[in-house]
Parts: sequence; C-alpha cells; structure tokens
Amino acid sequence: MDGLMQHAVSNATNLVVGEVQVHAPGYLADHSMYKPLTEPDLIFQAAQKKNVSAALRRYGYGLVAMGSKSAGARFWGVDPVQERNTFDLAKNLDQGRFLSETPQRGLVLGQKLARSLQARVGSEIVVVVQAADGSLGNDLYTVIGILKAAGDSIDRNAALIHAADFRELFVSGRRIHEVALNSRGVASLEAIKELATAAAAGEEIKSWRQLLPEVSDMVNLFDAFIWIFGLIFLLAAGMGVMNTMLMATYERIREFGILKALGATPWRIITDVAAEALVLTALGTIFGTLLGLAGSYYLQEVGLDLSIFAGAYSVGGVAFDPIWRAAISPKIVFIPAVLMMTISLAASLYPAALAARLDPVRAIHRP
Repeated sequence: MDGLMQHAVSNATNLVVGEVQVHAPGYLADHSMYKPLTEPDLIFQAAQKKNVSAALRRYGYGLVAMGSKSAGARFWGVDPVQERNTFDLAKNLDQGRFLSETPQRGLVLGQKLARSLQARVGSEIVVVVQAADGSLGNDLYTVIGILKAAGDSIDRNAALIHAADFRELFVSGRRIHEVALNSRGVASLEAIKELATAAAAGEEIKSWRQLLPEVSDMVNLFDAFIWIFGLIFLLAAGMGVMNTMLMATYERIREFGILKALGATPWRIITDVAAEALVLTALGTIFGTLLGLAGSYYLQEVGLDLSIFAGAYSVGGVAFDPIWRAAISPKIVFIPAVLMMTISLAASLYPAALAARLDPVRAIHRP
C-alpha cells in the first residue's frame, strides 16, 4: 500500500505536473494566451539557486489535420532540455523520439490524438492556429514521437513543439504561461511553495495536491488505510502475545508460588514475565522482518502485474503503471517493529499482574 501511494505521488509529480506550478492570476480558469506570467525568469532563477528543477511552458490552441482527419489540439511550447531535466515525459514515448534541442518543426503527439489522426512517426501534419496578434498561423510539421498513456488531457489533445517553433507559429513573443517546479522529492512541498511565493509575488501558486485533488484524496485515503490495517494487525498480534503469556502463567502457577514463598516481590515477577514477552516478541520481529523484507524486495523489483484486470488506468487525469510495486522504507520497517514491542509489553502486563497477585500457599498446592 505504501508502494502504491509513493507510485501515485511519483506519477503525479515526475511525469509532467511537478510539485508546484506558477500561473498568472485567472489563467487556470480559461487558459487564455493573453494571461502570461509577469517575470517567469525570476522564478526559474530562484529555483535554480535552491537546486529545484523548473520548466517554462507556453500553451496555445489550434487545429491539426492529416488527410481527411482533423482534431483540436493544445500546443505545448517547451524547452526540450528543461523538460528532460525536470520531468519524465520525454522518456514516456511509445514511438519515435522526443524533441531535439534545435527547432526542426517536429511534433510529439498524445497517444489518443495520434490515433484519431491515424498518424505515425514520420507523418506530416497540417497545423492551423489563431496567433497572438490576431493573424492566422499555419505550417507543416512532422510527427517525430508519440507519447505513451500519460493522462486523459495529454493523451487526447497534447501536441508538443519546440519553444522556438511555438513563438514563430503563435507569434507569442516572450509569453510564458506556466513554470512547473519539481525537486523529485528532495525538497519539501512547503519549501518549494515558499520559494515560488517569494519569487512570484502576485502570481497564482498551486501545489500538485491542489492541481490534482483526486490523486491527493487517494493518497490520503491509502495513508489512512495503512494506519487502520496496521492497527488491526498490531492489536491481533498483541492479543496473541497476551494469550501466550496467560497460558504460560497458568502452566507455571506452582513455580510462581515457590518464587513468592522464597521472597520474590510482585515487581520482580512482573518484570520477569514482561521480559519473557519482550524476548518472544523480539525473536518474532526479527524473523518476521527478514521474511517481510525478502517478500517486499521481490515485489519492489518485480511487482504485481495487474494489467490483466485493469490495463493502463488513470486517476484524476494522471496515468498509472498497471504494475503494482512495493516500497521498502525505514518507517515501514522500524515503526511497526517498535509498535509491536510496545503493544506486546503492554499485553504482557495483565498476565504478569495475575502472577504477581498469586497467594503462595494456594499456588504451591494447586493440582
């Protein structure tokens, strides 16, 4: 479950969205080309100083056509180097390659958009757009790559072109509509938001949790499930320890009676029973952790292929790999171990108290 949660966050942030995005006020409401950021370069420079990767993006809408097929598209004007350094979208290709560093009128299409146009790598696409100056922009582009499933919005209408080609096609000048920041988990979400807020006063700053509320809710839900199931397992194990110690106590009532007759204090008997429970729990924890790590390592490296049930699926517009992998982390290993030791110690106190309260004479003569 922790692996699924980490996979969800990684997919949401590292593929294309990023951990924090900066837009002009009101841009997300209508995606107007005429609402660019005021000082995008300052945001980019501030991110670089804090070792946070950033990608500057331009967006515009238009029509793509091939033969008798046509479709609406959302054009992304991107810097290929920035995209490769910041996100994994450049690697998420089903066919062909990503944009090169020099503008060559190349086009990378979303999977479903390419399918609707019946386009392949090498196909020539006619592009018609409404330029920023009111003129009609049109040109001929060559498909150089087709993306794998990356989410509904990207699959259906994304058309990625070089930033220089975008400026020429849309006559957009220096307009930048989005700065996407991503540290790949190195920096905290709060730290990245503070960085963006300081460098982009007056702009609209949103984290991935705000941009993808469905994914955020899913992560919170699974986080709660982990604690709920963990609590159930720990309580069940604690009851097992208590049952074991109760049986051991009843089987040794005469021995406890002799100890008390020889002068053992109730506290001494309590500590002996609790120590025995801790030793049993420690041995069980060691063997259980080794077995759990072996199984988890296999699931982390190989995973469970669930494509037979769901195939490629998406949540909140973000595509997920159908292979479900585990994730090994210190908190998943050590927190349950510490909690198990604590619960086992607490569970042993009841049978220990029973042993400490025994009447020596009755205990010794117990049949």
